[in-house]
Amino acid sequence: MQRNAGRPNVVVTTGGKGVAAHAGARLLCEVAHELGLRQGLSEAMAPTKKRRRGHDRGQVLVDLAVAIADGATAISDLRVLADQPALFGDVASVPTTWRTLEAIDAAAQERIASARAKARAEAWAAGLDPGFYVIDLDATLVGAHSEKEGAAPNYKHGFGFQPLMAFLDATGEPLAARLRPGNAAPGNAEDHVIVLDEALAQLPIDPATSEVIARTDAAGCSHRFTEACRERNVRFVVGHKLSAEVAAVVTQMPKKRWHRAISADGAEESESAEVAEITDLVDLSHWGEGTRMIARRELPHPGAQLTFSDVEGYRYQVFITDHQEDDICFLDALYRGRGRCERRICDAKDTGLANLPSASFAINAAWLVLVLIAGDLLVWMKGLCLEGELARAEPKRLRYTLLHTAGVLVRSARRTTLRIAEGWPWADDLVAAFTRLPNWSSA
Repeated sequence: MQRNAGRPNVVVTTGGKGVAAHAGARLLCEVAHELGLRQGLSEAMAPTKKRRRGHDRGQVLVDLAVAIADGATAISDLRVLADQPALFGDVASVPTTWRTLEAIDAAAQERIASARAKARAEAWAAGLDPGFYVIDLDATLVGAHSEKEGAAPNYKHGFGFQPLMAFLDATGEPLAARLRPGNAAPGNAEDHVIVLDEALAQLPIDPATSEVIARTDAAGCSHRFTEACRERNVRFVVGHKLSAEVAAVVTQMPKKRWHRAISADGAEESESAEVAEITDLVDLSHWGEGTRMIARRELPHPGAQLTFSDVEGYRYQVFITDHQEDDICFLDALYRGRGRCERRICDAKDTGLANLPSASFAINAAWLVLVLIAGDLLVWMKGLCLEGELARAEPKRLRYTLLHTAGVLVRSARRTTLRIAEGWPWADDLVAAFTRLPNWSSA
């Protein structure tokens, strides 16, 4: 190797023994095992296999989900695990993985969802129950750069898919998702109800005894969706379009009706952000008894594009809710908290969602299920095994600091030891994460 100014001289050879790459990804495997997810997926996939021999399809799904959490963007990326049998065991081949995904039909998806719900109950019992349950529903665009079944033009003049997703706000767990063509109506009420039901089925609590709130932007504003929420004992906080009628009301209200807004952490915002309840000024009879409308006004950020309703420089937003909280500033902060859902979607796109790998719609729908499982594993790992800054880290940082860490496998006295690379800044954090596994798995 030629000298490189400023860097140590290095001679490159082969012959390294016991070296393991992506050593931290093994932690995700352990999380899946300790929470019963691997066993649950094995039982869910058992009816899809006619022969007993060969790879356990539940294990195949766990391995692929771990690979996706580790950064895989294609099914063939499973080789990252398969090429290291000393660390990850006997991992299925790519063709076997394809056949496993092909076997995931609607019935298998229901069984997989049940396995995820059971594992989530174990995780919550171990300490992840947030005690505050807000389900965010939002759609996103996923591009397709080739002809794929179900791909279609979208409203942003792109081409691909438009999955509708649901996340639990407090933990970031991806609860449910529905793959849809790119030209699907963003406000399709039936899709919202289906995803809401799938999300509720994932929660280890009963909405009849614990308050659950469904939160969406204006795309979810429909009578069908709000009625479905009421039928399921779920509160709703839903964005509402600023119609000409509503705009006339909020722009003509006296200043005494406006109250200083608060931020998500409870602190008062600047004087330019104010909220007011306008339930008594608009006709909400068609939304059902108990429905309220809250308005917000604030000065746009410098350089923001103004609209026809930006009277006297203020920008207005409204939403409806059936929540009976008296503090309208709290309700406003609750609604604006849905912005975190966009961050969740970004994390999902960094964890397999950005690229649907197949020309088959069914396989892409199965891949989306694996994206949810990968997201679950990352959230459970952070909540149960990590502390401090890493417990709040995004997927990309987790991969750099922990999952992609190198180590050495040492075999001695019939025991295999994984030694994390000496000098790696997060080596102690990774070792501590592994040691925490027994503490909560026995809880």
